[in-house]
Formats: sequence, structure tokens, C-alpha cells
Amino acid sequence: MNETDITRFAAQICARLEEIEQENRLGRDGQAVVELDQQSVGRLSRMDALQNQAMAKAQQVRRDGEARGLRAALARIDAGEFGYCEECGETIASRRLELNPAVTRCIGCASG
Repeated sequence: MNETDITRFAAQICARLEEIEQENRLGRDGQAVVELDQQSVGRLSRMDALQNQAMAKAQQVRRDGEARGLRAALARIDAGEFGYCEECGETIASRRLELNPAVTRCIGCASG
């Protein structure tokens, strides 16, 4: 993998991390505590609000995991290890990295 590819992947990773941060800012309202106010919110509306809150929290967990993987990919770039399989040491296909730059294994090792 050449320096141009590494730079392109680093920019892609940084852009996605920024998108995740923006999604986090938008998602904070959905995770807020659902207040019990029987006069303004009925039982079914409260259940719906609780379900929306649970979905927002699940999305946050997914975003946190993705961000963790992307930050690890940036660390691999800094260490000069980006693009190499952690199991066999072979180069990970560029197409695979374009789909998910956080992958750490080639397709052969990933599929078992």
C-alpha cells in the first residue's frame, strides 16, 4: 500500500469519525430520561417514548463501537501496520478496506 492510499484512508477515517460525532450530538436528545407525566403523556405514548429511548441507546452503542474501531485503524496507520492482516500478515485488499477501514483481517482469515 502506497503513501497516497494511506493518506486517502486516513482522510476517510477522520471524515467518518466526524460524522459519528455529529450523529452523537443529534442522538443525545433521544437518550434523555423519559419523564412520567400522566397528564401530558398517556401510557401508550410513554411506552413509545421508552422504546425510542432504547433504540437511541442501542444506536449509540453501535456508533461507539465503530468509532473505537476507526480510532484503532488510525493508530495502525501511525504505527505503519495499517492494511496488513493481524493473523497472517498478508495485505488486506484495498476494496475490503474501502468498505470498512477498521477491518484487521484479510478475507481469508476473516472467513475462517
